[in-house]
Amino acid sequence: MGVNDLADKNVQVTLAKRPSGWVTEGDFKIVERDVPKPGAGQVLVRNLWLSLDPYMRGRMNDVKSYAASVQIGDVMVGGTAGEVVESNNPSFKKGDHVVGYYGWQQYGVSDGRELQKVDAKAAPLSAFLGTLGMPGLTAWFGLLDIGAPKPGETVVVSAAAGAVGSVVGQIAKIKGCRAVGIAGGKDKCAHVVKDLGFDACIDYKAGNLMKDLAEATPKGIDVYFENVGGDILEAVAMRLNPFARIPLCGLISQYNATQMHGLNNLVLLLINRVKLQGFIVSDYADRAPAALAELVKWVAEGKIKYRETIANGIENAPSAFIGMLKGANVGKQLVKLA
Repeated sequence: MGVNDLADKNVQVTLAKRPSGWVTEGDFKIVERDVPKPGAGQVLVRNLWLSLDPYMRGRMNDVKSYAASVQIGDVMVGGTAGEVVESNNPSFKKGDHVVGYYGWQQYGVSDGRELQKVDAKAAPLSAFLGTLGMPGLTAWFGLLDIGAPKPGETVVVSAAAGAVGSVVGQIAKIKGCRAVGIAGGKDKCAHVVKDLGFDACIDYKAGNLMKDLAEATPKGIDVYFENVGGDILEAVAMRLNPFARIPLCGLISQYNATQMHGLNNLVLLLINRVKLQGFIVSDYADRAPAALAELVKWVAEGKIKYRETIANGIENAPSAFIGMLKGANVGKQLVKLA
């Protein structure tokens, strides 16, 4: 595809207003702008896939965080995978497949510093936004660095059918642990056990969270990979073993709340000398290539399986994002842009 073959316009999804509570489609605005032209040293990428992730909800708020908020009128942030269509940069050539951070739009132009070339023959391009991308690396570093699971221990992960949680449990199995997932609904739990190979999965929507958790963790919980917070964290806290570890990855149950809900049983963390550590995957950027190589190997060997939920077309990104925040997806939520 040459520059003359490009679409006439670059369709973008921008932040129209800051949400109060749950995100609505009215918080976004779809706009059309000219396809950008790469300048000296720059690369033009046609985005083929857009990643939708829970962290984006926080970027919609005007609050201090580990990364800057999206400003009103700006393109929503997000990871993208695509193809170089024009290059004035010797590091990239037309046809290269790349992963970047161009956000919710069909084209991106940059100096290429944040772009990473990927081998689309090693795995489907979309996988480099999921299991072989930020979610997979989040699972790898959070579980192995902070959780430090030992063979025979019990690892519990919330949002177990999601992009991060699904990888956490499978790595736990590779490391010789008992892997217990927590997910919403019978279908998700069946996927987690039958397809992903977890030892057990608890349906938190079934109304027996404490009882089911106790049955699934007869030896208590040594590592709890936290993606959700709220009532699930309360239940898990009652089952933690002495010197348990909690990698704190996310708190999706709180992201649309107007009032934050803390842990009532904080004393249990003290009594059991629990290590709780929040982390951001970008903290580990220097070690990402080594972690990615191991993830690629595990996927190739069939030790890690993944599923994707795909929305078609940039105009459907807002509804897919809202659905993901409500747990409508299984595995990685993506938008197919082309």
